[in-house]
Amino acid sequence: MPKDLSKIKYHETILSTVGQTPLVRLNKITKGLKPSVFAKVEFFNPGGSVKDRIGIGIIEEAEREGRLKPGGTIVEATSGNTGLGLAIAAAVKGYHCIFTMPDKMSIEKIRLLRAFGAEVIVTPTAVPHESPESYTEVAKRIVRETPNSILANQYYNPKNPEAHYLTTGPEIWEQTGGQITHFVCGIGTGGTITGTGRYLKEKNPAIKVIGIDPKGSVLREYFYTKKFSPVFKTYKVEGIGQDYVPGVLQFQFVDDVIEVTDRESFLMARRMTREEGIFVGGSAGTAMAGALKYAERLSGDDIVVVLLPDTGERYLSKIYNDDWMRENRFLIPEKITIGYVLESKRGVPVLVSIDPAATVRKALDLINEHNVSQLPVIDNGTVVGSVDESDLMSAVIANPATFDAPVSTVMKPPFPSVGRDEPINHAIAFLSKKHPAVLVEDGKKVVGIVTRYDVIEYMSR
Repeated sequence: MPKDLSKIKYHETILSTVGQTPLVRLNKITKGLKPSVFAKVEFFNPGGSVKDRIGIGIIEEAEREGRLKPGGTIVEATSGNTGLGLAIAAAVKGYHCIFTMPDKMSIEKIRLLRAFGAEVIVTPTAVPHESPESYTEVAKRIVRETPNSILANQYYNPKNPEAHYLTTGPEIWEQTGGQITHFVCGIGTGGTITGTGRYLKEKNPAIKVIGIDPKGSVLREYFYTKKFSPVFKTYKVEGIGQDYVPGVLQFQFVDDVIEVTDRESFLMARRMTREEGIFVGGSAGTAMAGALKYAERLSGDDIVVVLLPDTGERYLSKIYNDDWMRENRFLIPEKITIGYVLESKRGVPVLVSIDPAATVRKALDLINEHNVSQLPVIDNGTVVGSVDESDLMSAVIANPATFDAPVSTVMKPPFPSVGRDEPINHAIAFLSKKHPAVLVEDGKKVVGIVTRYDVIEYMSR
């Protein structure tokens, strides 16, 4: 039987699957707020982000103008997502890609770009925009040095906002039945908020467009004052915020700009994942945190659409990594327990103990091997005593024969015990007196030891 492709529902290439992302109502995260709030979930695009929308248009315009020829190279300064959108289109069309990225970007983004065959060059984050070392200036230099190459130039390329004027805006208008009253979006290149905002305001000038800017970026200040702060500030959230105003950003389509901190961004992203089941990145957390702040002033008749740019899969090593969050002071519990301090110990086991029948020499060997100063003495699961490095060394200096004596002959009483779920203050009460360490119990089982040094190191972080 001859095949009939007309009966098969398929896409000619992956590129035609870009767009038509779903609108999802938010329920738990918006509890207590009057307006209806919906998320435009952009990780349904094939590359997992809103930036898939701009890659095709940028490349095809360069082809039409003859600037990009077969076998050519596409160069771009990217935080990762635009690069991936370009890389997908380049893979289909047969082009090579070179991307520059600031060093604050997640390793997942770098690996994703390389998976598509792109070359990735990492540049410093904490340099001014005009510095020769900045990712934008390095990209320009690569284009000058590479024959048959183009700079995608998302920050100044009118195809960036045009893609959103032609797709994102119409989709939101149609999905809300023209009832949308507020559109909320993080500001990065400015393409998404400019193109979408322009379309929505043409349909209904009463629609408010709210930009969200991370604390440390200059865009909110510039929006209100038309001035730049002379102090260069860095921030951790990726993909949004700037230290200059991109060429495609048109503030005439923006009604207000809300500032959000890194901590607010990352905790909100984690809440979105755990409470709404929508796995998003840090910039989506920024947009959502800003949207909730703004929504407090709205009524029950308002309909808010928040654009969530990308997936949380790109940030598993960062905002979904508890260690990274703690190290950067973003994950701070309301009650710090002794177990929390135990889990944060670096470079040493949580518990090293010794049998009372073992020799003092063995105890000193364990202390040296594990870089600890105190050992609990445990006999068949029961804590019977403790030894301290300084005491042991004093004993063997006074009498070298002590090296081969059992630990039981020199041990002191056991360290105090605290439950792992008890507040850290309970441990500090012991440690600030005569005790150098406390044992941590889970039920009746000893699961670790916390010293004065452990507590001081935790508090310093």
